[in-house]
Amino acid sequence: MTRRGPSTDDHEHHGSSSRVVRLCARLADSSAFNLFIFAVILGNAVVLGLETYDGIVRNVGGLLQLLNDVALGIFVVEICIRLTAFGSRPQEFFRSGWNVFDFLVVAASLMPGLRENALLLRLIRLARVLRIVRLLPDLRVLTVAIGRSIPGVLSLGVLAVLVLFIYGMVGWTIFGDDEPDQYGTISEAMLTLFITLTLENLPDQIAMGRELSEWTLLYFISYALLAAFLIFNILIGVVINSLEEARVIEHARARADRLEHGGDAGPTVEDRVAAVREALDELEADLRGRAPPSE
Repeated sequence: MTRRGPSTDDHEHHGSSSRVVRLCARLADSSAFNLFIFAVILGNAVVLGLETYDGIVRNVGGLLQLLNDVALGIFVVEICIRLTAFGSRPQEFFRSGWNVFDFLVVAASLMPGLRENALLLRLIRLARVLRIVRLLPDLRVLTVAIGRSIPGVLSLGVLAVLVLFIYGMVGWTIFGDDEPDQYGTISEAMLTLFITLTLENLPDQIAMGRELSEWTLLYFISYALLAAFLIFNILIGVVINSLEEARVIEHARARADRLEHGGDAGPTVEDRVAAVREALDELEADLRGRAPPSE
């Protein structure tokens, strides 16, 4: 029996599907398309804001509902286009956390059980506005930086609570009898010191302490230096470090996207800057690890 090769119809079908995939890929990557989706998200946010006014809802509530449905339809088409852009590998679409978030938000808006619940429906519509983060690279970097800074911030929070507890116990010992409203218990003392972290009421605290003894200046000055200045500076350092890591991650993701869609794999300005930073980091590590010359 002679094996039959692919028919002409199969070739035509494959060719037409490839053209659709390329068209969807170009459309999904185009600035005009992303700008249009950005405008739709902003318009949807405006509609959500208008729905909080009872008078507007009474007069044009039907129009607002129609605009919400139109926005949802556009988002569904957008997800379909971006899914189609991956061709025979739609699973690659879900490798990105942003894509998963977009898909879940849009899919939840179509679920019958959720659409009948007014509160959940409003929350889902509000979540659709958050999709604007994906369209703004700088905002995306900040969001990733916040997520990466959480472990460091939690560790710093434990340190801050420990400092508040120690200074709270000392404050309770010194001021508990004279200022029971502020230092009568450990919880009141820690709350007072937590508010003092802003340094807004520090002059009042110092004045209150000096009425008892001038030595209380050491208590408040050491607290301001250790808690307010040192902890906040460490927090800033954690955030800046997380921001640099987020920029590297976003740069690697953007480069992977360019390679995925057949873009130019040559080094860009961002690539060169990243290479220079990496070289400087390696040089700094070498200098730190090098032993000082013997005399």
